Amino acid sequence: MNGPEIHVEFAPDLALFVPSGRRRGATPVTTDGVSTLGHVVESAGVPLTEVGALWVNGRQVPRSYVPAAGDTVEVRSVERPQQVPGAPLRFLLDVHLGTLARRLRLLGVDTAYESTDIGDPALAARSAAEQRVMLSRDRGLLRRRELWAGAFIYSTRPEDQLRDVLDRFAPELRPWTRCTACNGLLRQATKDEVADQLEHGTRRNYDVFAQCQECGRAYWKGAHHEQLEAIVEEALSRSTQGG
Repeated sequence: MNGPEIHVEFAPDLALFVPSGRRRGATPVTTDGVSTLGHVVESAGVPLTEVGALWVNGRQVPRSYVPAAGDTVEVRSVERPQQVPGAPLRFLLDVHLGTLARRLRLLGVDTAYESTDIGDPALAARSAAEQRVMLSRDRGLLRRRELWAGAFIYSTRPEDQLRDVLDRFAPELRPWTRCTACNGLLRQATKDEVADQLEHGTRRNYDVFAQCQECGRAYWKGAHHEQLEAIVEEALSRSTQGG
């Protein structure tokens, strides 16, 4: 770019996305004089899914604002909890977030997940068609214009990923109501209804079962139940405390 120079300051939460020289204080950025502020911010490396309010010279402006020479720009991060207008809150996760998908489903959050790499265009199209918030660590995917909505997953640790999503979006939690394998809704089931999925020890020791209405998978309080219960209890506690 070879045009007006502006000064841009990014919120500390956005430091991950910008070069180290732009992480502290307002730094000079040369624009072309015609691009929108949204384009300028994105060109600096920040996905617009992570951008909240934009302030120029002390007043809030839309992303369509065209910066002028000498402007001082403040780029804020998304306010939490983030509101997603126009549709019930539900998510779409890419192939790299399988554990997060299963944990969100455990909590009863409507979570679609692609277990194979179908490519960014297909993921973005599904996000738009089903009005799902795209969760990903792929910055290129989050820059696609056809996305319904999106959010960057900052951590590589499933525990931190889950806390971050719950804090950012505050979804309604309904634990033990969804299939962790396919996202279908669960119903109570008798032992006879799921007998073909049970080992002899399970048939002998357990009497309470649920079954997915979509894929038919059976559920019971097995060996890993205490671990899952701990995940649920922590999530419910954070939800009650407002993060």
